Amino acid sequence: MIKVWLTIVLLLPFLAGFGQLTIRVTSVPSNTSPEAEIFIAGTMNNWNPGSPAYKLEKDSTGVYLITFTPSAGNVKFKFTRGTWESVEGTAQGTFIPDRVISYNGAAKTVDLTIAGWEGSGNSNPSTASPQVSILTDTFYIPQLNRKRKIWLYLPKDYSTSSHSYPVLYMHDGQNLFDKKTSFSGEWKIDESLDSMFLKGDFGSIVVGIDNGGSNRLNEYSPWINPQYGGGQGDEYIDFIVQTLKPYIDDKFRTLQDKDNTAIFGSSMGGLISMYAGIQYPEVFGRVGAFSSSYWFSGESYKQVSDTGVKGTSYFYLLAGEQEGGQQTGDMEKMYQTLLLAGASTDQLSKTAHADGKHSEWYWAREFPKAYKWLFEKKTSGLSEKEKPKIGVYFDGSLVMIKGDQSLSGKAVMLFDTMGKRIYRDVLGQDMSIDISCLSLAPGVYIFRLGDQNVKLFLYH
Repeated sequence: MIKVWLTIVLLLPFLAGFGQLTIRVTSVPSNTSPEAEIFIAGTMNNWNPGSPAYKLEKDSTGVYLITFTPSAGNVKFKFTRGTWESVEGTAQGTFIPDRVISYNGAAKTVDLTIAGWEGSGNSNPSTASPQVSILTDTFYIPQLNRKRKIWLYLPKDYSTSSHSYPVLYMHDGQNLFDKKTSFSGEWKIDESLDSMFLKGDFGSIVVGIDNGGSNRLNEYSPWINPQYGGGQGDEYIDFIVQTLKPYIDDKFRTLQDKDNTAIFGSSMGGLISMYAGIQYPEVFGRVGAFSSSYWFSGESYKQVSDTGVKGTSYFYLLAGEQEGGQQTGDMEKMYQTLLLAGASTDQLSKTAHADGKHSEWYWAREFPKAYKWLFEKKTSGLSEKEKPKIGVYFDGSLVMIKGDQSLSGKAVMLFDTMGKRIYRDVLGQDMSIDISCLSLAPGVYIFRLGDQNVKLFLYH
């Protein structure tokens, strides 16, 4: 009996330490409040910046430490003070790459220091273009009784034109426009849209919604994952549909129909975007889902199967082969689920890249392609016999439209023979479009009203 007891006692220290990783932070920046809470966010907790389960404890010597059991392999992470706005950085307050610890499954202790917090220095300038502004830091979400920062991107000619524009609603607003506020690089949405505008794109309004930090996983899934949370996605999407979109449509010149309203995100943002597109097809006719976290809940496939896909909805799916897990396989499964639920191949785009990673640089690179594909798609609920026929001709600097007055209010576009869109507007009650702002050379142009195309000849 004594031998058995001694064996158990001797094994306890070994068992207690086996399979655990202990991280100790022995030094923090001098401007860190003594009451500050420090968290670790990484591959072990789906990059949740404020998970209570991953808060470091402070001992009597001032050392912050945490012990947990990750999967064997490379553990990627960063330290935060609860949100991505308060993530660690260099001593000058600039961005640093993810930390990486190689972990083989055995007990291991690592001592680290935090050099600084992003934004705390003077050499971390904003990278947002002049077209980007903060609508408010405290937009109220009545469905969740929370407040949130809302970003706004307006096209370069918004202040000098009377045009109305399509709108993209995008998640993780911190990472869309500004490297200063992003936790791992930015999407460069503003740079991409500015560049496309200069090449002839009509432009779009982008509404960026900051994620909720520790509530990010909860808000980005309507379904509960027993390990990670979720369950508040319905309220979050209802906020966009019932509160935010009506506000944006009231305050800005927007094209409000489903064909000109997109919802877009990556990772968990891709998951909630897919949910929104299926749940509210009359609101979001365009869906961009990059590297979507379908693994979070199998209900994401079931929702598509049970609800079906409207013939007016378009989905752009993206995944990288370097993302790990079953990312490309999950995307393929969603693609097939959409087809079985009624979508045609014309309504879907599915793209995988050998070099694609679960990272902002990848999503930034692929965003322009997704944007162009989504907004070049046009739909109509009318049969060929029901479509109102139109006549179009040039009259000086005006494009005159002959047709049913019900066509007013629809989007009109002008393309060159290479398919490049050079103009976009909404048809007014006078059934004409003023193109005096364009310096058109003589030649052939394609005029599109709704889903009808007419070939025009311009002579000087």
